[in-house]
Amino acid sequence: MAAGEYELALKAYYRAAGKQGMNSDIYSALGSANLKLGRLGQAEKLLRKAVETDQTFAPAWNNLGVVLMEKGDLAEARQVFRTAYALDSGESDSIRDNLRLAIAKTKDSTYSEPDNNDNFSLVRRGGGSYLLLSTP
Repeated sequence: MAAGEYELALKAYYRAAGKQGMNSDIYSALGSANLKLGRLGQAEKLLRKAVETDQTFAPAWNNLGVVLMEKGDLAEARQVFRTAYALDSGESDSIRDNLRLAIAKTKDSTYSEPDNNDNFSLVRRGGGSYLLLSTP
């Protein structure tokens, strides 16, 4: 993984799983390699299995949060990063930074107050249909 050889890393992790069995470390490593390869669906399944196997494994929670952010699941990513941060006791800068980013993105994605310069009119078209018009 450190060398950027993610396909080779996957093979090594599968060999390790064959020798020692599947555990949270193996699930997490496989999920992380799939994340690096852009296989978000596979990465999410494996990382969810990692946190299910060991609910105290902060790196797996963090990486699951990264996958969820990549997929656009901001609210769930925020909760997952909170879990990772709590489990890590705030020791990891990367987990803290990920949590901050998730919080900022969820705040950005909320509806904002309408701008007073926007003028809209709702026009009834008949038969229960309406048309929203914008006036300059």
